[in-house]
Amino acid sequence: MSDSVVIVGAGQAASQLVASLRSEGYAGGITVIGEETHIPYQRPPLSKAYLKGDIAPDRLFIKPPDFYRDAGCTLKLATRATAIDRKARSVTLSDGSRLPWTKLVLATGSRVRKLPLPGAEDPSCRYLRGIDDVDALRPRMVTGARLAIIGAGYIGLEVAAVAVKRGLKVTVIEAAPRVLARAASPQVSEFFEDEHRRAGVDLRCYVRTESIDRVGDALAINTSSGIVPADIVLIGVGILPNTELAGDAGLEVDNGIRVNAFAQTDDPDIYAIGDCANLPNSFALQGRVRLESVQNAIDQAKHAALAIVGRPRAYDEVPWFWSDQYDLKLQIAGLSAPQDQIVVRGDRASRSFAAFHLRDGTVTSVEAVNAAPEYMMGRRLIAARARVAPERLADRAIPMKDMT
Repeated sequence: MSDSVVIVGAGQAASQLVASLRSEGYAGGITVIGEETHIPYQRPPLSKAYLKGDIAPDRLFIKPPDFYRDAGCTLKLATRATAIDRKARSVTLSDGSRLPWTKLVLATGSRVRKLPLPGAEDPSCRYLRGIDDVDALRPRMVTGARLAIIGAGYIGLEVAAVAVKRGLKVTVIEAAPRVLARAASPQVSEFFEDEHRRAGVDLRCYVRTESIDRVGDALAINTSSGIVPADIVLIGVGILPNTELAGDAGLEVDNGIRVNAFAQTDDPDIYAIGDCANLPNSFALQGRVRLESVQNAIDQAKHAALAIVGRPRAYDEVPWFWSDQYDLKLQIAGLSAPQDQIVVRGDRASRSFAAFHLRDGTVTSVEAVNAAPEYMMGRRLIAARARVAPERLADRAIPMKDMT
């Protein structure tokens, strides 16, 4: 059998892997299997620019269609991988065919976490994960419509920012005591809560959603603090890694498909990259982490390509993330922990500030709001595992470039 790489999944990681394999000199066959009908596209703009209608669908594509043809890559879209035969080195597809491989890469990504509540299956209850989800949601986002969002993570707050600007009546329901509870510090959460309320969002934290009832043409969301009427409900309560294919094949799974620093699973000819992968990372408190970010998908794909062509290099990059809400850009680098000391640099009232996290004096994370210098220098400090005095970080009279 001639060399061939089969990639299961057709997202950011898969597209980058195709590009990296070819740029690193891989000459074998490449096949990408994707369940959606679309070629690989970016997901972050879905809840922002694409939802607004500011960009056309083809601007979401990571690479143009001709790229895959010119790269000698076969795209099998609207196709699902149903089983892996490790002994025969083949993947069974939803059409019943079997595809051989010499190296297999699982870039299966993640899916929305469904809300297990009575009434959540109503057609007016939507999730947002792909292009088709936005295409179905956008026509209903008209001035005066009542939109209830369950979940105040990135997706929920980004959609709330778009919707309230379009004239919708927006209510956000969050079970945790604050927004962005898993992603941001209390200081940053409080800032975004104030911003959303100032924009007109009815934000309700520490409120439990109990059920959803159909009332004529509308919905009634029964919560621990009363009934929230809505015309549309968007559910954004997180995502789950797609690990079933790997688990059924006997690969090690633990909050993602476990891989080493070269993106290899416990089968050295099978790799996992992107949202679905649980990887070692020295910046993580426990030494391993599953990252839901574009940066990880791209960087891990590059390292997997190097391993496949025989030039392995361990992956241990500083994780980074971002979110756009209104005219605010939140940029986060590093991985924080609850016990970290938090040092705020700048005035939140100015809408430009940063929160630095320190652990035993070492910078572990930075959250920057409209503060690019703090974010960029913060990433460098984290990578260098730099120790910086808290009072220096807090003093805006000291330029970030002078931090050591």
